[in-house]
Amino acid sequence: MWEQIRANKRNSIILLVLMAVCLMVVGYVIGIAFAGPDAGFFGIIIATAIWLVLLAVSFAGGDQILLATSKAVPVTHDVHPQLFNVVEEMTIAANLPKMPKVYIINDPAPNAFATGRKPETASVAVTAGLLARLNRDELQGVVAHEVSHILHRDILFVTLAGIMLGSIVLISQVFLRGMFYSSMMGSRRRYSGGSSGGGQAQALFMLIAIIAAILAPIFAYLLYFALSRRREYLADAGGVRLTRYPEGLASALEKIANDPAPQLASANKVTAPMYIANPLKGKKQRKLSDLTSTHPPISERVRILRNMSRGASFKDYSDSYSQTVGAGSVMPASALKESESVEIRHPGEKPKKSISAQKQMRQVGDIMRRVNQFTFLTCACGLQMKIPPNYKPKNVSCPRCKRNLELPKAGGKPL
Repeated sequence: MWEQIRANKRNSIILLVLMAVCLMVVGYVIGIAFAGPDAGFFGIIIATAIWLVLLAVSFAGGDQILLATSKAVPVTHDVHPQLFNVVEEMTIAANLPKMPKVYIINDPAPNAFATGRKPETASVAVTAGLLARLNRDELQGVVAHEVSHILHRDILFVTLAGIMLGSIVLISQVFLRGMFYSSMMGSRRRYSGGSSGGGQAQALFMLIAIIAAILAPIFAYLLYFALSRRREYLADAGGVRLTRYPEGLASALEKIANDPAPQLASANKVTAPMYIANPLKGKKQRKLSDLTSTHPPISERVRILRNMSRGASFKDYSDSYSQTVGAGSVMPASALKESESVEIRHPGEKPKKSISAQKQMRQVGDIMRRVNQFTFLTCACGLQMKIPPNYKPKNVSCPRCKRNLELPKAGGKPL
């Protein structure tokens, strides 16, 4: 999936540029509207400064902002052991460098999302309603879908898009609301110097500013949604490849679509594309698709998954997509070339292990130790030592060959 990873990084750059253009256009026309024709450049400078600040915020803590906005709470293994076990399984299956942090949203509406700047800092959040309604196979399908988003590196795209889009909407709303709480006639007289022609020009600029403030968020939404819909198909394909059980994800999506609970209370138009299903629509509306939909129709996604009878590889999903939708492949060419044969497992059957149960348990333990900031140190003799974070000495002796090894400095990456 390296081609898709590169594409998601490219999309992130494109998104940043286009969102910057939207911000600058809004800043330019608002500057002209409030301060006259000569203030357009000043508006662009302000918009650029806002864009740079938002870019820094997005990279530094955009995922935490989105998690806080969604009212997601970090939990421990004791809160829901099955959820942690499933996340651990999918982390191993996807060969992620670190287990994502686990969050729960206290809401009865079933849904889930993943966020983060990179796999090492990723998080998976699920609602209480999802945990209450899904069995283990279905929960595994949903978690595998979210882990696929992390594996495909599109969580950075969503994090950047959410923060930038929210900012464009906020600036536009502040301007439009300000129109109703300020004396625009007084402003026009002040900047026009009483000139009739100047007043008409100012009125025209004000009209353009209003149109721009309305259209900029709409354009940003359409861009965001268009880039978001394809990633859902790819995450479905990746999730099925990890679980080898298309029916698990298909059944989970069906339960989410048919659930009678109202829309997710903490969701909004900015965060909606992060979720596995549109959190803002009701039971009937979730089955529909329109130009402003954040997700492909769930009924279509379910049909694609249930049409996968020969296998669970990327190629099998691509063939099912083509047969169901009647369109070309949605998968990157490199994924189809590298696609190996993945056998579908039967309901309730545990996934086949290519490694021993003992080694798998050791890997699970290693993932948990990494989460708890253990240092992994490999000696020249091949022995890997796992040093707890509260270990004080600067050196450690290898139990096998007795070599004296120096521990990495604080803040350095584990060896």
